[in-house]
Amino acid sequence: MALVLVTGAAGGLGRDTADALAGEGHDVVVHARNPARLADADGTARWKGVVTGDLSDLDEIRDVARQAAGFGRFDAVIHNAGVMNRPEDVTVNTVAPYLLTALMDKPARLVYLSSSMHHGGSTDLRRLAVGAASYSDTKLWVTTLALAFASRWEGTSSHAVDPGWVPTRMGGRGAPDDLTAGHETQAWLATHHDVTPSTGGYWYHRRPRTPHPATRDEQFQARLIAALGRHTGVALD
Repeated sequence: MALVLVTGAAGGLGRDTADALAGEGHDVVVHARNPARLADADGTARWKGVVTGDLSDLDEIRDVARQAAGFGRFDAVIHNAGVMNRPEDVTVNTVAPYLLTALMDKPARLVYLSSSMHHGGSTDLRRLAVGAASYSDTKLWVTTLALAFASRWEGTSSHAVDPGWVPTRMGGRGAPDDLTAGHETQAWLATHHDVTPSTGGYWYHRRPRTPHPATRDEQFQARLIAALGRHTGVALD
């Protein structure tokens, strides 16, 4: 049995991931932007606990980390929360995963939600500083973080997952990919032991894929981590 945190779990892929893990008997802590987002959710009693906070606000991200610390060290953290084509894309999709990772005790496993659209992202980190990043940029950067952590932290595995274009509120009703397959890889990476590669993978439906070359560039990884440290005021250990 694993203790797992899933961000952005009020609905969509995050909720499906949390429900799947709880159904397998794991202790699941879910994150939502505010309590009202969970008010009508069925099965809340199945969860180990709830943390709340707006991941577009740096102070609230810090508070989410503080709340999460009350549950002890997690076996796995799934950074699922995300938004698309909004002013807060870069904060929710990249800054929040970085800051939560930097502030929380290192779990045994980290899983970050990417997108095939990361292939169209830019390595121009000036976009981070001025808040002008596109959705593709933010997914390139969070994928880079996932692969950077895989090589930096002994004892912690880290992966990025492309869940596909699935029919969630973000993806829209006409999205062509399978909704169930959209969450299965995250749950598998968080809890199963027969994963190859054991760390540093970029996955689509439990199969490794080749990510953008910049995600494995150690110099770009270092520049991104340094930029996020300056942006948040929190350096990575």
